Amino acid sequence: MLDALHRRLTDGKGQYGIGGWLPSQRALAEEFGVSRDTVQRVIGQLTDEGWIEPRQGSGTRVVRSQTIHSSVQPGATGGPMTLGDLIGEAFKAPEVALDVFTLTSESLDTHVGAQEERIRAGVIDSPRSITIRMLLPSDDLRLPYPIVQGDPADPRPQQRLARIRSRHTDSIRERLQGLNEDLPDLTVTLDIRQVAMAPYSKVYLFNKTQLLHGPYEPEVRPMTLDDGDVVTAIDVRGVRSTLTHYVRDEDPRSQGSANVESWQSWFDECWKLLTVESG
Repeated sequence: MLDALHRRLTDGKGQYGIGGWLPSQRALAEEFGVSRDTVQRVIGQLTDEGWIEPRQGSGTRVVRSQTIHSSVQPGATGGPMTLGDLIGEAFKAPEVALDVFTLTSESLDTHVGAQEERIRAGVIDSPRSITIRMLLPSDDLRLPYPIVQGDPADPRPQQRLARIRSRHTDSIRERLQGLNEDLPDLTVTLDIRQVAMAPYSKVYLFNKTQLLHGPYEPEVRPMTLDDGDVVTAIDVRGVRSTLTHYVRDEDPRSQGSANVESWQSWFDECWKLLTVESG
């Protein structure tokens, strides 16, 4: 349920665009086949993340979406460009190649799941190959975020982050492994490596022709820890960060081509020189 709502919120369209309203908790419980307690926990997490704002007597309003600034025009829908749009376009290619540097892989999990569903439903043709390389911060690296404000030695926020990262990487593995087993004409490669580097920016490279990147912006926000405690944490915006989009074109000196080439080279060299394989 949480992943599905994240996907709808990052799409930023229709009912789930800024200013829109979530369905009632009863309607969400019926749609996803879960208890009201589960719905309340998910609503609480989305509220903590800053996506939504429950309003007494009115419902739950969407107050944030993901913003993408692009040098090219929006897609055929005419609406705002989204990460889901870009990953969806990448998955239409016969050979899909995604290179990603991220803190948790939460967004990638959400949108790979959407493409898995489209392939299985026959909405898009299955590619011949899917290759995903993912850079993640090392498990033993003490990150500058998230931390409890006033008590940076408290290990619980980083333990929570590690759990979230593990959950989403495991989910991506399971989704892609399932496709690999069920579709004999599809070859899937998922390679996850760790680097002793705190992500200051998330980076997506699509089929070596498009780039999406944006900073992780520090902020102070409430955080519900695994033991149920609610603390004031210094964390970073992830799925809510502003991203910039570039496209390689026929002019190697254009801004789009230069940015794609530069970040692709950065990723390739980090991958080759600075990483260790993830367990």
